[in-house]
Amino acid sequence: MPCLALTAAAGVVHAQTVTPDLFSPTRQSQIVNPDSPLRRTAAEAADPLNDNRLRDPDRDSRAPQPPGQVPSYGLPAASGASTSGYDSLNRKRQKPKYYPAQAKPKPAPGPGTLPPVPPQRNAAGALRLSIPPSESANKSPIPPAMAGTIPGQPARRRLRIDDDPFGAVGDYAGSFLVKSAVEVSAGYDTNPGRLNTPQGSPAYLIAPEFLAVSDWERHALVADLRGSFLGYTSNLTPNADGTPLSAPIDVDRPNVIGHVDGRIDVTRDTRIGAQARLLVSTDYPTSPNVQAGLARYPLYADVGGTLGIDQSFNRLQVSAGATVDRVAYQWSKLTDGTMDSNDDRNFNQYGGVGRISYELTPAVKPFVEVEGDSRVHDLRLDRSGYARDSSGGYAKAGTSFEFTRILFGEVSIGYAARNYVDPRLSQLNGLLTTASLTWNATPLTTARFYSDTQLGETTLPGTSGVLSRTYTFEVDHDFRRWLTGIGRFTYGTLDYQGDNRTDLIYGLSADLLYKMTRNFWLKGTVVRSWLDSSSPGSNSSSTVVMLGVRVQN
Repeated sequence: MPCLALTAAAGVVHAQTVTPDLFSPTRQSQIVNPDSPLRRTAAEAADPLNDNRLRDPDRDSRAPQPPGQVPSYGLPAASGASTSGYDSLNRKRQKPKYYPAQAKPKPAPGPGTLPPVPPQRNAAGALRLSIPPSESANKSPIPPAMAGTIPGQPARRRLRIDDDPFGAVGDYAGSFLVKSAVEVSAGYDTNPGRLNTPQGSPAYLIAPEFLAVSDWERHALVADLRGSFLGYTSNLTPNADGTPLSAPIDVDRPNVIGHVDGRIDVTRDTRIGAQARLLVSTDYPTSPNVQAGLARYPLYADVGGTLGIDQSFNRLQVSAGATVDRVAYQWSKLTDGTMDSNDDRNFNQYGGVGRISYELTPAVKPFVEVEGDSRVHDLRLDRSGYARDSSGGYAKAGTSFEFTRILFGEVSIGYAARNYVDPRLSQLNGLLTTASLTWNATPLTTARFYSDTQLGETTLPGTSGVLSRTYTFEVDHDFRRWLTGIGRFTYGTLDYQGDNRTDLIYGLSADLLYKMTRNFWLKGTVVRSWLDSSSPGSNSSSTVVMLGVRVQN
């Protein structure tokens, strides 16, 4: 992985405490180009709406970052290089993936190479050892199919083998490959509010996507925009004690995520990268940050940017970048019709990140990464009277590896900490472990493992924050090239430091994809999730069943 992709520890500086939602509307791109900068975190990998079935072999090590996190640049060097032409890293092109019994193309003859002469037989069927001069003189030594392989004749470009016959093709707009898609699903959620006493509701999901990737020999530009709206036809009515509310709670959850990444190849060894990003979402229902008496969940927006530089010294690569983010929350609407301010949760974050890696072999590249940031809130004191301005960072070491495309990924271990201005808030810290591993067990079966650690903020009085860890195991199998099954298990822990609350999350999900054509898929999803909390009345469970269609281009 080129050093430009500064993989900041996933979620280390989360803008809020969020219990990972196993049926989150957060969308990951399902139209991933092999050179796209997308990265997935473990929590996002646990999203059953996230299938990414277009078989990008590198997609599992790419994802946009959570809100408030110092992000990766997310645009690997030479990602804009075409399948033929200049590649600033001088890498070998990826070999296409073939299914069993799928015919492999024969290599094209080199310049000046004559085609083999087929065996000749006489009228009786016997094999002739030579061709009579009278016949050979009347035959062209170069058949029309070989035109362009001989010097002086126009070159004929060989088409790239399509290793996914049901993947989105996209359209070219100038030098950009543009892909778009929309998913529409409907089903039933037995507990959309994740309440201790479940109340179900029919659910629907609308999720559009847009991806534009440059196809330049040098430099690169990628725009990835996705949105979703997870809606429920019934609003929740019970209070915590089961009594009805004066007004129902709207639990609809919109989500918009997008980023634009650019890279300038100054020289073969020097690259400048930049990213602009946007995230709009809501608190998760079981988050302790959710206020009592809400009529609907308030929206928050995270807007930020990154500017950095990569420098290669033969096998040694050095990267450095500066980041800035702005997180702002909408005022809360309460069931009694009044509004409540969330200005104490708004903040600006300024940081820097650096990474050094060394290519031991083409398949193994160890690295060391260090990050630091400062967070300044709009209000000096929050609603409970605590000063939550803070500074923090992390240090980690790991390696990326790739062994014959069968086993590849990245693992790292380190330490993260955050110190608060208020002396009543203890240091938020913990061991940092991240991993993204992919094992192509067979041409039809792929297993993946994701591990993610996050340090998140909270508004709980006297609580510094939450240390959360998630682990996801996923297996997908192609029963046919047009029929794919996906199974996923997620386990996570949330430790609220400064409070006695500890949460455990579990989740099982199964997806079935029926790819009717390149442009039209059917998708079925079943999800079962549990939350086991030490806080009384916070336990919950839910089952979600969804059936939908995907239209893509």
